[in-house]
Amino acid sequence: MELKLVDGKELIGLARKSLNYFFASNAVMKDVAPKKFSEKQGVFVTLNEFPSKELRGCIGFPNPIMPLWNAVIEASVSAGFNDPRFNALKLEELEKITLEISVLSVPKEIEGDKELIPEKIEITKDGLIIKMRERTGLLLPQVAMEWEWDSKEFLEQTCVKAGLQKDAWKEKECKILKFQAQIFSEKEPNKKVIEVH
Repeated sequence: MELKLVDGKELIGLARKSLNYFFASNAVMKDVAPKKFSEKQGVFVTLNEFPSKELRGCIGFPNPIMPLWNAVIEASVSAGFNDPRFNALKLEELEKITLEISVLSVPKEIEGDKELIPEKIEITKDGLIIKMRERTGLLLPQVAMEWEWDSKEFLEQTCVKAGLQKDAWKEKECKILKFQAQIFSEKEPNKKVIEVH
């Protein structure tokens, strides 16, 4: 479950550029990935209102299905315009949101006795994916930190995200995967980018 570390400032800049391009052209930017971002990696792009930090959109790819550079472009536009929980982003909002990018390791299934699963999850470090009966839920590591959940609550809330009962993670047919993320965030809209630990 090795996390391939990257420099996130350029990725945040790319995310903003992607949103601006979509506003200008109503099309997803086609860009050639620089060599350093050409490796396939999972990524999520999160938009937050500033300064309230209210979620404004979050979309991504849990698995490494395309080069990181392209994945950031696609996820940025989807977070802004295709998140079904929100209306499409308006141009005047662009300078009132902060961007956050989470670059993911490859998710790995947590195996073994279901009752011992909570002991195998490290809050602040691990994100979770729950899969069961064609339903899937994913929560990034920072979500558990923000809500101050313990590992059992994190499992329960990931089940809820998947549209399942809270204790579905205990079921034999339920698959539980964990991953790690390198997280970058703007402190203010279009300003300094920090790595979140």
